[in-house]
Amino acid sequence: MEKAFTPIDSASIDDTIADGEADYLHLPVKPLSLFTAQRVDLALQRLEHYTGSHAANIQRFVLFTNYQLHTDVFLEYAGSLTPGNPQGYTALVCPGDARYEIGAVPTPGKCREHAHASQMPAYHLLRDDKCGITIIDIGVGPSNAKTITDCLAVTRPHCWMMVGHCAGLDGRMRIGDMILANGYDRADGVLDEYVPLEKPIPPIAEVQLAVVGAMQRVSGLTGDELRKRLRTGTVLSTSDRNWEWRSQADLYRELQKSTAIGIEMESATIAANGYRFRVPYGALLSVSDMPLHDKPKLPKSARAFYQSSKEEHLMAAVRACEDMAADPTDLHSRKLRRPVGEVAFR
Repeated sequence: MEKAFTPIDSASIDDTIADGEADYLHLPVKPLSLFTAQRVDLALQRLEHYTGSHAANIQRFVLFTNYQLHTDVFLEYAGSLTPGNPQGYTALVCPGDARYEIGAVPTPGKCREHAHASQMPAYHLLRDDKCGITIIDIGVGPSNAKTITDCLAVTRPHCWMMVGHCAGLDGRMRIGDMILANGYDRADGVLDEYVPLEKPIPPIAEVQLAVVGAMQRVSGLTGDELRKRLRTGTVLSTSDRNWEWRSQADLYRELQKSTAIGIEMESATIAANGYRFRVPYGALLSVSDMPLHDKPKLPKSARAFYQSSKEEHLMAAVRACEDMAADPTDLHSRKLRRPVGEVAFR
């Protein structure tokens, strides 16, 4: 039997539904979901291209990083699991669609064997209910963050979260302190056309609480000691990696009216696209340098910081995802739904 199909037509692929630009009042047939079939199809194919594994492996909890050291901690965690583990993980899938059953996960080096062929290698700890964890090394910058979240949005994650490093702005901070973003100063410019700057990007309370609880368990800290180590505040995302090379007068004028306590490059884009596509979001960042306080990121000190912080940082995010997976329906806060013209299915 001859089979017919409709090829992908880029002229018919856009995000007018998700962006609230469809004419809901006059459409004879209202859209049921945020994305058209062709938009979904193309995004799934691009995910396979970027991540090096089939999109069907992507789990409902997604962590973003731009450091191999974080993926190594994730792979070591996968290798420590045993069959029948309480978290319900059944297998690990690596770039090249290499699948390893839990209990037979090889070394991180073996798991990364085909990662070089992918722009944004992804690793997936699978659960039968798809509420496992995917970690993706997205590289550096807000454009990469937009690219991957544009595509991942069609898989309808329960949560995506940035696990990265930032520059601390508060002189009372210490290298290695954690920042849990509860506000985003969007200076990167990547999504301004789609999410106007005057639209607030609210923190997702369920994600915030999960991260705080997980950090407490992983670090063993409580009370004032935990508050000193894990700070909440506004994160400023920029598209300029060398932002601190500007004159001191320019930096002072820019930051004088900001409440930001950290600067990095990806978190605001990930949060804004989460807001745009109704995907709960978060950012857990570790302070790796404080250039305005004479503590720039230099090779020797950076290596020492990475080694001392990587496990606690990544595992706090992993444990938070595992806690949220216990009841993911709690995550889909009404604050991400639009009061006018919202689709029937998320």
